[in-house]
Amino acid sequence: MRFNLVRAIVVYIAFGLVAGRHNHTVAADPIDNTADLIAAINNGEPGSTLRIAAGTYALDAPLEPKSGMTIQGAGIGQTILTHTAAWAPSTETLPDPEMKTDGMDTHAYLIRIADKANAVSVSDLTLRGPQLHGAIYGWGNQDLHLHHLRIEDTLWSGIRTFSMQGAKIHDCVFVDAGGRWQQGQPGIKGGITGGAIFAIWMKDSEIAHNRFVRTQQGKADEFYGIKVRQGKRCRVHHNTIGVNFSMEFPFENDEDVEIDHNICAGTLSIPKYAGGPVPESGRTFHIHHNWMRDSYAIEFVRNGVEIDHNLFDFNTQQDHGNLISGFGKAPAAGPASFHHNLISNPGRGVIWINEPYNQLTIRNNHVLSRTTVTPRTEGLFGFHPECDFSSFTIADNVIECQGQSRPLFRNENSYQATVQNNHLINVADSDRFDNASSRRGIGIETALKFECGVHGEFTVDGWQTHATQQSPK
Repeated sequence: MRFNLVRAIVVYIAFGLVAGRHNHTVAADPIDNTADLIAAINNGEPGSTLRIAAGTYALDAPLEPKSGMTIQGAGIGQTILTHTAAWAPSTETLPDPEMKTDGMDTHAYLIRIADKANAVSVSDLTLRGPQLHGAIYGWGNQDLHLHHLRIEDTLWSGIRTFSMQGAKIHDCVFVDAGGRWQQGQPGIKGGITGGAIFAIWMKDSEIAHNRFVRTQQGKADEFYGIKVRQGKRCRVHHNTIGVNFSMEFPFENDEDVEIDHNICAGTLSIPKYAGGPVPESGRTFHIHHNWMRDSYAIEFVRNGVEIDHNLFDFNTQQDHGNLISGFGKAPAAGPASFHHNLISNPGRGVIWINEPYNQLTIRNNHVLSRTTVTPRTEGLFGFHPECDFSSFTIADNVIECQGQSRPLFRNENSYQATVQNNHLINVADSDRFDNASSRRGIGIETALKFECGVHGEFTVDGWQTHATQQSPK
């Protein structure tokens, strides 16, 4: 008996020392009313764990968690945070200025994480508008952990962050979580488009296993699932993004961003003036093992890009886009590598780049072009005549045109590119280039098979896709 008592005391003291070291306290019982919730978070100690009981909590101002706080609800759809009818922030500050907080209403969010607060965790909640600019705002936060959240019906963004580092955002559902803020407001002109996750200067972070859904349609239906202004050493994977602009990484100097195993119903946009600098690693973006569904699939240009082992699976009735499109004017040095992809039914074409672009390698892909609704007859590849075609290689591909014959190129200068060892079927201009054969393998060298989407919900198996047989997660 005495031994058990001593051991209990030792364990109690040890636990107290650990808790004190991390300044971590756990509420004895779940919070079950709005007043206590506001007091516990806004006046609570850093490092506190706050559990919120099932119910709906209507706020009239943001909750402001501090460093180390854990805020955990009873589950999505059970614990719901929303706003009172009286809390309706002005939309005069929208669209927000994107790259700065001056002129932005950072208090128009359900949760406003304290500036520079670190190791904050928010989970197992539904966060709901519709009158607020967004659900969660943070500035200068490290080790932010947002998971198992449903964020719905917000005006501008779902999660809006600046200088986020070491973050993990996973297992969330975003439904109409932002977009053009004037949605449903007649007579108000819009501008810049928001997104469900809108991050400025994101480093060493992970966005995974999230679902993005858009149900509100109309004149202002453009919407970004994930929008990042500068990403460094980040990974975006296993998301199912059912919106017209799946991701946008525009303008800033990105490096070592890995985008993989996603299902994208819309465009992945990565443009940079003149392609941008190439980091020491040699890579800005690695885009691989994704299932891309829209013929306007990737918006270019960017230097230091590798795009491989994706299924580009387009509908012949929706032939509006080139798979890769570049609309700029400034010459870009490259490089880019496009290899081991399956391309079913390119619309206007596989790659069209308006500006001069150099150091482009296109190899070991299989392009299957069928007659489209228009039908499209232009060349599969369109390049600016001032490209350095001596730096272009198109080799070891299978390119077959079923039904409508199509040329490989759209202009005369493109025939200066190195074209070797391709298997060409019904390609209209195949007599215009040498296409010397070699002993190298042609097309996809290993069968393309991978899981993608939220928790691998779909399997890509060559040209086919099917729901993965597994228990829902």
